[in-house]
Amino acid sequence: MNKTVVVAFGGNALLQAGQKGTAREQWDNVSRTCKALIPLIKQGHNIVIGHGNGPQVGNELLRQSAGKERYELPEMPMDFCVAETQGSIGYMIEIALTNELRAAGINRSVITLLSPVIVNASDSAFQNPTKPVGPYYTSKQIREIMAFRGASLNQKTKESCEISEGIVSVLTGETYMIDAKGNGWRKVVASPAPQDVMHSALIKEQAEKGTIVTAVGGGGIPVVIKEGIYKPVEAVIDKDLASALLGSKTGANELYILTDVPQAYINFRQPNEKALDKITAEEAKKYLTDGHFKEGSMAPKIRAAIKFVENGGEKSVITTADRLSDSNAGTKIIA
Repeated sequence: MNKTVVVAFGGNALLQAGQKGTAREQWDNVSRTCKALIPLIKQGHNIVIGHGNGPQVGNELLRQSAGKERYELPEMPMDFCVAETQGSIGYMIEIALTNELRAAGINRSVITLLSPVIVNASDSAFQNPTKPVGPYYTSKQIREIMAFRGASLNQKTKESCEISEGIVSVLTGETYMIDAKGNGWRKVVASPAPQDVMHSALIKEQAEKGTIVTAVGGGGIPVVIKEGIYKPVEAVIDKDLASALLGSKTGANELYILTDVPQAYINFRQPNEKALDKITAEEAKKYLTDGHFKEGSMAPKIRAAIKFVENGGEKSVITTADRLSDSNAGTKIIA
């Protein structure tokens, strides 16, 4: 039986730092990442792809806001925007990967499945938003946002917002935090833990037939179950945790989390920085507890990698897309 491998595309697979997010930029980035998948596909593995959507869904929310202010169009909620970006990004992956498969002489189909992901309505994340979405802002822009919100609400900026320890909370409920990589400020929203993936059995079936399936895009469309009914909620699910869960649900052997650094590090960017090659889940937990991995950056990737191997996966690998063909590359986490 062929191995099943889940590959979680990082944000830089879709949008590089400093880019505006034009269609051309995203096509180029997706094509480059899909090309890097070919060596893995040539090994005959069943492939399932997950991906992020932070910049895209953030931009979509900005379009919604601008449409309301300029044309009085109704704003669509977060789940709607996640579904839209799942479709558009999945479409790009389908076309780009199909082109790369044809160029490599590989006859396999690629499909995208819109994926609702079930979360717990009582998850504490709803009271503690941490998931970054949308564009980066400078400190000056953040203060302009504070001033705008203050003026529109009660004319008193200091009473409507507070800024301390890298966090800005706006009276409307919006929260902004300094990015862990030092790129600026970003809006953060609730990020509840994924509990189940709708259609996971269908995804497993298609993958085992050789179809390359893109699913749980952006972490999935967040829904809760109330009185037996699926209902959408305002949240963004971490795409790495959702990919790890989907890997467990589909019986995947390996999870690859693609990011913009070749490996995970302890003492990152310090004089005693150390790259991690192969570690156990217990070692990863200790490093996580000791604060070596930042929230909004490497920490959720490490958590996802741990969950995957603890739920039966053989290994998780954290690396860059261009190193997928190197079996020695990346940080490998095993049980």
